[in-house]
Amino acid sequence: MGAIDTTGGGLVPYRDPAPFAVAAQGHELTFYPAGQDRLAALLALIEGARTSLDMCFYIFAEDACGVAVRDALIAAAKRGVTVRLMIDGFGSNATATAFFDPLSAAGADFCKFSARASVRYMIRNHQKMVIADAGSGAGAAMIGGFNVEQDYFEPPDQNGWNDLGIVLTGPAVAPLALWFEQLHRWTADPKAQWRAMRLLVREWDPGSGPVQWLMGGPTRGLSPWARAVSDDLRGGARLDMMMAYFSPGLRLLGRIGRIARKGETRLMLAAKSDNGATIGASRLLYGTLLKRGARIWEFSPCKLHTKLIVLDDTVYLGSANFDMRSLYINLELMLRIEDRALADRMREFVSQHLPASLEVTRPIHRSRRTFFNRIRWTLSWFLVAVVDYTVSRRLNLGL
Repeated sequence: MGAIDTTGGGLVPYRDPAPFAVAAQGHELTFYPAGQDRLAALLALIEGARTSLDMCFYIFAEDACGVAVRDALIAAAKRGVTVRLMIDGFGSNATATAFFDPLSAAGADFCKFSARASVRYMIRNHQKMVIADAGSGAGAAMIGGFNVEQDYFEPPDQNGWNDLGIVLTGPAVAPLALWFEQLHRWTADPKAQWRAMRLLVREWDPGSGPVQWLMGGPTRGLSPWARAVSDDLRGGARLDMMMAYFSPGLRLLGRIGRIARKGETRLMLAAKSDNGATIGASRLLYGTLLKRGARIWEFSPCKLHTKLIVLDDTVYLGSANFDMRSLYINLELMLRIEDRALADRMREFVSQHLPASLEVTRPIHRSRRTFFNRIRWTLSWFLVAVVDYTVSRRLNLGL
């Protein structure tokens, strides 16, 4: 793929921010906005592991990046590290199982979350996590929205995904390792019942402190992730959101609109994506939000994949988009931290993207809102909110 315009259509040229660290609630969080920094941090975490490595990704591609990460895992297994890798069978369906045979031969444990010919076929394990040396007392974890695929580590001028990787150290590493253990046990069991997974998600206890791991998935009632963000939106007064896919239901849309009416709401959404229907679905909602005072930008330099919510003094980071699938269907992992300094720093991070983004004002939205576009946007919302993403990607609707 050739170079693309990274000026946001005549806006200020964009460059990925450098890594930065924030201390919050007894934890150290290091953020990696640039793809090459993110890949280097991932490989460093693997290469630095001494006792254990647990990894889960939605996509693990058979490309140069995938080979580098797989080979680093092989080297870890050969030096005596206990290595376990989970991937999603749908997200990684283009990667042959044989690609992982050398990893298994080195003594690592490899398993796949595979859909069956049932209602479970619609479920994806969309979580992304790497946990190193959790039992040593000095463990570290890496989370975010990125996958193990070359596009997630390319720079903006090659239309790589704009994403965020976070390396975390502190007490929260241990409960994340516990979640991985439960998830791995279920995934590795060929006789595991879907009911058991629903119970795992529903009964997960995030605790009541300022640092919580929130799990998402198909449960009766709201999952811990959906319940927490819904409750926070109900009482929130200031919202910043940087989100790859944005197509919430009417209830959550109304809560965002209520915050916009009484406070400040900034939404950084995608102008470019691998799935044009997700852009159309978001644009269908712009009019409602703009009328209530929300400010909306579309990130223009490259594809947007970041998942970040800053709501008052609370920050959400992890794998989940703000759409129906991530809120109610997929298995998701979100870290919720109540910390004013962290919230202030992440708002600053969002602000760094504004000069290279197009602010969608009400006049701009009206100019786009042609009869044909309204039809496309409405159909897009139906596809991404109701129908499997695979269908929307294939149709794409010319967006």
